[in-house]
Amino acid sequence: MSVELRRNGLHLTGTPLSLDAKRKSPLSFVSHGHSDHIARHESTIATAATLRFMAHRLGPVAAPLSVPFRRPFELGPLLLELLPAGHILGSAQLRVTRADGKRIVYTGDINTAPSLTAEATEVATCDTLVIESTFGHPRYRFPPRPEVLGQVETWLRAQLNRGVTPVLLGYPLGKSQEAMKQLALRGFHLVAHPSIFEVAELYAELGVPIESLRRYDGRVEPGEVLFFPPHLARGGALAPHWPRATAVLTGWAMDPGGARRYGADVAFPLSDHADFPSLMRYVKDTGARDVITCHGFAEELAQALRDAGTDARPLGKPQQMTLF
Repeated sequence: MSVELRRNGLHLTGTPLSLDAKRKSPLSFVSHGHSDHIARHESTIATAATLRFMAHRLGPVAAPLSVPFRRPFELGPLLLELLPAGHILGSAQLRVTRADGKRIVYTGDINTAPSLTAEATEVATCDTLVIESTFGHPRYRFPPRPEVLGQVETWLRAQLNRGVTPVLLGYPLGKSQEAMKQLALRGFHLVAHPSIFEVAELYAELGVPIESLRRYDGRVEPGEVLFFPPHLARGGALAPHWPRATAVLTGWAMDPGGARRYGADVAFPLSDHADFPSLMRYVKDTGARDVITCHGFAEELAQALRDAGTDARPLGKPQQMTLF
């Protein structure tokens, strides 16, 4: 069995199964509900939460196969199992086991930091590992999450104390819910753009409620913190709220000019992806003898793994790689 990178994403050769296919496929495993990982497939394998997020964005999901974590099932001669990836609520890794016991794991987007709104990551032991490399460059070493959240809290209180409306920019699915959950526990009153609020309602339906939150209706009351999607923050959408101060929550805050990239005043490195040291540690913990890096800084991560003694290579242009 092998994996190949096609135009619409990864595919397990000799099977009908695609992995996070970007276009309609006969059968695809979908690791999580972010827009760059979903499509209207003929049949979809995913967790219940991911299927719910897909339906919210795309409409009814055709032939969904809702799979709980840690419950193996068969696909022809293969045994498939989903394990938590820690990225957002419902995000999953896929482990495929061949009849002779050889195992491959596809992580999808993965995050090993503790979260209040996503299932804790589980190490998926395997022989071959296909791992996302979004922050796979050695320069991406995030501060501990409690430290970053403490900085966000200090910044927010400073803005509120001087009568300024604080605006936090975060992706509508995952990043915003985690930050809101954390800040609600710190006593903040929150108001969220409808695109973020509606996802928060889905989180509540799925057992992860977010307290002290209301839907944005154009008003921000004194003492409230406004959550807004980055792609809608430009073009005058925030003009009615003045004075205001804007911060973006992103792993790209580690880059020079990270705040300016989003049109924000400040950037905090709060990410739902694993950083470079976490990726390196995760690879080691899986016990994989063969590693394929994909997306992001795939070449840099593969080189670092080779330097550490692991057989690793990036998956770049369309090609086929033998897995077993």
